[in-house]
Amino acid sequence: MADSYAYRVRTREGKLVAGTMEADGEAAVATRLRSQGLVPIQISKEAKISGKTEIHLLPQKVKLRDLAIFARQFSTMINSGLSLLRTLNILADQSENPVLAKTIGEVRTDVERGSSLSASMSKHPKVFNTLFVSMVRAGETGGQLDTVLNRVADGFEADYKLRQKVKSAMTYPVVVAFIAVMLVTVMLLFVVPTFAGMFEGLGGELPLPTKFLLAMSNQAKILIPLGMVLSVAGFIAYRKGRKENADIRLRTDQVKLKIPVFGELFRKVALSRFSRTLALLLRAGVPVLQALDIVGESTGNEVLARAAQDVKESVRQGESMSSPLERHDVFPPMVVQMISVGEDTGALDAMLDKVSDFYDQEVESTTESLTSLIEPVMIGVLGSIVGAMIIALYMPMFKIFELIK
Repeated sequence: MADSYAYRVRTREGKLVAGTMEADGEAAVATRLRSQGLVPIQISKEAKISGKTEIHLLPQKVKLRDLAIFARQFSTMINSGLSLLRTLNILADQSENPVLAKTIGEVRTDVERGSSLSASMSKHPKVFNTLFVSMVRAGETGGQLDTVLNRVADGFEADYKLRQKVKSAMTYPVVVAFIAVMLVTVMLLFVVPTFAGMFEGLGGELPLPTKFLLAMSNQAKILIPLGMVLSVAGFIAYRKGRKENADIRLRTDQVKLKIPVFGELFRKVALSRFSRTLALLLRAGVPVLQALDIVGESTGNEVLARAAQDVKESVRQGESMSSPLERHDVFPPMVVQMISVGEDTGALDAMLDKVSDFYDQEVESTTESLTSLIEPVMIGVLGSIVGAMIIALYMPMFKIFELIK
């Protein structure tokens, strides 16, 4: 593992500059600095932890927004005439995400040793996915790395905005549902038992809703902890099964697309990502068969991934891309026809961009409609649940005077 070294150098303008760098030794640090036109004055191994190191309860991840910023800055620096090694060194130093900064440093070391940029990135699949690596490889092959990286940044930024819109639509119902569960739990475990003791002292026949609520409260001490354990275990098993088993992914994604109200939103998001990713790859010059493989992995939906594989087999046999899409209900006729026209006119990437833009607008309007629709519904549901429990608790109060007599 490379060590961290602190250095002081003199620039061509005569200025003194200090910094840090990860390398296998002081000689490697000096070589890198001289390759950037800098004169090393002092190089020393750091004994303390880097200032970027932070304590995190959960493992940090490189988010889509981090990659979009990285690709945009990378493109700008390359286009400005900076060397690849110097660009990577600058990006590693200024990246705010420590995982991404460390990965860029490792990529820079591999490139310095003679490896290509795409090959170096492919060693870090948790940071640079297949789409990113394939786009970089296409840019290296065509001599348009800055242009390709700029397109990658555009695609990632559009995907990030799309995800944020979906999150904004999902946040409200999730929060309200969580509050409802917490209120019901508190009432069953703490409030209802207090009333139960009072009811027992009064005697008499309790109303049916009150009996039902008391029975639920008696079982809650066992069922609620058991339900929490089963929920956590089920979630972990689902995540593991979805990651390892394609059939589980297919069945769950099919169910997801059929969920009332939200199913149509998930479908539009998946179609937008499918169209945008395929357009991005084709415009960069990635071979069609390879592009379809990458699209299948990038959509995040097994239904569309299977459709991409059908298209791949059709293209491999010399047929069109649009024909197999007609056999998949997830693709509306409009999408199939636009892809067919794009193939006929030789402007498939432009048509796919139009499809993606259309569904981006659809997602935006759908999320706005859902937000305005779900808010009163969820408030009504929450009020009904809590209100019903309160009424069930206070129904016996109306008979208190009769019981006293």
